[in-house]
Amino acid sequence: MKKLLFGLFLAIGAAFFITSCKDDGDKVTTLYTTLQDTPELSSLLAAVDRAGLASVLNDPEAELTVFAPTNAAFATLLNGAALESIPVDDLKNILLNHVVSGVVKSTDLTTGYVPSLLTFNNSNIPVNLYVNLANGVVINDATVTTADVEADNGVAHIVNKVIVPPTVVNHALNNPAFSSLVAALTRPDLGVDYVAILSGAGPFTVFAPTNAAFTALLAELGGIGLNDIPAATLNAVLQYHVVNGANVRAASLVDEQVVTTFGGGTFKVDLTTGAQIVDAQARVSNIIITDVQGTNGVVHAIDKVLLP
Repeated sequence: MKKLLFGLFLAIGAAFFITSCKDDGDKVTTLYTTLQDTPELSSLLAAVDRAGLASVLNDPEAELTVFAPTNAAFATLLNGAALESIPVDDLKNILLNHVVSGVVKSTDLTTGYVPSLLTFNNSNIPVNLYVNLANGVVINDATVTTADVEADNGVAHIVNKVIVPPTVVNHALNNPAFSSLVAALTRPDLGVDYVAILSGAGPFTVFAPTNAAFTALLAELGGIGLNDIPAATLNAVLQYHVVNGANVRAASLVDEQVVTTFGGGTFKVDLTTGAQIVDAQARVSNIIITDVQGTNGVVHAIDKVLLP
């Protein structure tokens, strides 16, 4: 009998040991537990908890990519204030702007726009992030310092800055292809604070000429520089590229549509051979990038400066 009981005890113990090992081996490491296990992300963890997003990152069935700001990044954002100083809804929007649906490893990234989980005005339209691989990996204005921290429900890339939800101004600033447009908008003698205006509530639709478009315009005008254009003329041109009070996405454009601009002028949409704009001088510009969504409007890149 003693031998029988001893053998039964050994069998039960072995079964328990095997089951325990199996359970440990099958333990799910989620993005949320990854934050818990990473000391330099403790501020992000606190923010996730306060915003009520723990269940999103802890869902074992999720497939997400998180751009994870460090404690130092949050310290810079808060500038001595407490995390509780940020309203919960605002904090949630900030954090959703760091998350992309799907598992996107560093080797999968390409330069261009990706949709975040943040949406425009609580719609189904995602706000975009800009990925720039020209010098390392930059997401909007944040640099990836540690890539590919893998979890069972996704991947995290640690970044050195909190990625604030972008306005149409931020989208222009974040993409180097719009540096000439930024230079034009911020020329100090214009007497109009376009950055302040376009950072407002909006919504705005911006048809944004690329650097190549500005280079072509200056050549068209006889090889002058941007600073040689009279302030009144440049103001009229810049205001001709903005539609106020509407978030006009590509699917909403209609052939022969006449669009009234911020400055009061109009241009026509031509969809017969692709998405094009015909300006007041009958010059044709192609829309080459569509639907770059910000929090206060949308940007479409065009390959020619429009003239009123």
